[in-house]
Amino acid sequence: MSLNSLIISTLNSLAPVAFQKYKGSEDTYITFFEYNQGAAVSADDDETVTRHSIQVDVWSKGDYTDLVKEVKAKMKQVGFTKNYETELYEEEAEDVIIYHKVLRFYYFKEAI
Repeated sequence: MSLNSLIISTLNSLAPVAFQKYKGSEDTYITFFEYNQGAAVSADDDETVTRHSIQVDVWSKGDYTDLVKEVKAKMKQVGFTKNYETELYEEEAEDVIIYHKVLRFYYFKEAI
């Protein structure tokens, strides 16, 4: 299973989930992307374990506190380690305001 498929299948019961850009009409949704990838473990000049750095963004026009807790718990259950989080407040237009939670995780996978 690809990393994208793992993230989507892990989170899709919570809210709509999309890779990079959400094109739906829901007021609450999740997007994600990989922002870095590198060797976590090397042996004999070969990468044996890869560290994938993933950002998960929770977007909502309302209170997303419970959803964020569920996202963190589900990501942890499937092997992700949270390493960063912050809150943002986005004004997409004069009359459109959306709350934005940024969660960053590491995921370690045997190198191919």
